Amino acid sequence: MGSTLEIDKFLEPLAIDVQKLSGLARDMASTFGRLSAESSDMFLPTPISDSILSSEVSAGQDGSSSGRYLAIDIGGTNLRVGFIELQHKFTVDGSGVPSTSRKLNRLLEHSWPIGESLKNENSESLFSWIGKCIADVVRKGCDAFSLPPDQELPLGVTFSFPMHQTSLSEATLMAMGKGFAITSNLDLGGHLAIGYEKHRTACMPGIKIAAISNDSVSTLVSFIYQFPAKAHQKAAMGVIVGTGCNATIPLKLSLLHKSKRPASINVLPGQDVSTAKIAVNTEWSINGSAPPLRKFGLINKWDEELDKAGEIPGFQPLEYMTAGRYLGELGRIMFLDYYSSVLKLSVVKLPSKLRQRFGLTTTFLSHYHHDSPEGSMADQLKNEFPAEHPEFEWTKALETVLYKIAVAIQKRAAGIIAASTVGLLMCAEEIPKPGTIGKKDVTELVVGYTGGCIQHFQDYLTDTQAYLDKILALEFGGKAPIRVVLHPCHDGGITGAGVLVRAALASRRA
Repeated sequence: MGSTLEIDKFLEPLAIDVQKLSGLARDMASTFGRLSAESSDMFLPTPISDSILSSEVSAGQDGSSSGRYLAIDIGGTNLRVGFIELQHKFTVDGSGVPSTSRKLNRLLEHSWPIGESLKNENSESLFSWIGKCIADVVRKGCDAFSLPPDQELPLGVTFSFPMHQTSLSEATLMAMGKGFAITSNLDLGGHLAIGYEKHRTACMPGIKIAAISNDSVSTLVSFIYQFPAKAHQKAAMGVIVGTGCNATIPLKLSLLHKSKRPASINVLPGQDVSTAKIAVNTEWSINGSAPPLRKFGLINKWDEELDKAGEIPGFQPLEYMTAGRYLGELGRIMFLDYYSSVLKLSVVKLPSKLRQRFGLTTTFLSHYHHDSPEGSMADQLKNEFPAEHPEFEWTKALETVLYKIAVAIQKRAAGIIAASTVGLLMCAEEIPKPGTIGKKDVTELVVGYTGGCIQHFQDYLTDTQAYLDKILALEFGGKAPIRVVLHPCHDGGITGAGVLVRAALASRRA
């Protein structure tokens, strides 16, 4: 039932190699440069300067600081609310050698799944629910920390969707995607405050929005704060590959069109705004990144079928090919195609769940391999998709087909993420052009990553790092002057929101 040769030929549209990925990285670099200057819905500037991104921003004037800040993380799958405690101390030992210690604690944190019914509700219902969740945690904070009811709590907000920001504390929503029905032009801070007030009692403090950022921006902020960079290292960018996919990187203001430059930028006292870089939320998965993907033949008929069935066809092609909300569905589409077009069998015989949109989850495919803690592949299939038709059974051949589909999807996704990462670092001039002299003091660019998909889907993380190394080796003839290294930055959404509150309080607008 389907030879190895037939399966491999069937999977050819997903095939990648280092030459293709190297070309994709270069094309992505030029595409990202154009989008940063021209696009209105990609490469969105934030009012956060590179000095605010510095890990030292959380320190007070005497070099020591401790604070506890309310933070929320509104993701595509879950809502998290909690208090982030920052401890930052500068000391000098008996020999006069200075050192800095930083500690971050998450307190009273709670997580709620965002159900499909909530995603389909209007904005008032969704934000009322979010407000209730915030109030639940603040109520616990009043008991645990004796919060005075007459002092507003500064709130840091991470929001995992596109938005326009006019200041660090103000944001207007764009179309959300990821299954949410809410459209654009909503005042995020205002809706959060109204939602909270509906559930606040007299013994609880009010809230004041201190900082808003996208999830990828918060990940970068959290990563820079926590990463113990050595002299030859630089925390260069943050990337998220979870339910969705996005990246943030500091870019020179000169790379952005004048109309995209924020009216105000938060900088540290004494900093000249003209020399600043700002954190840019790339939204790199939106359709502006599609041309290079098409040029190198990476978008195939299965991707197009997945795209056409989506909420907004054509909206996020790179995300459909790399992120957790979609990879399971892509695998389902491919398996049904193989069953009908290669094996010439009727899909009506397949288990009904497998014939339903999103019936095959990314979570299932993530752990579907020979050494899975979830059990043998045969047992996983029989438990998740029990046979219903008398003429259908899960055979060894079908087990292998689905496994090979999962691996092919994952390898292509890892390659695209690696090439896009190299392209973005080239755009930001962090990776020198071949034949030029780079920054001799920096030999390692560290990329903070988070997201369940890159961590758990087959060998996604390992393959992404391998592709990063291979792309740079090819670009520089085996003598790359710099290495790009992935480093974990988990829970960066909520921790970054807390760090940004402290940064907002320490900064000034310019």
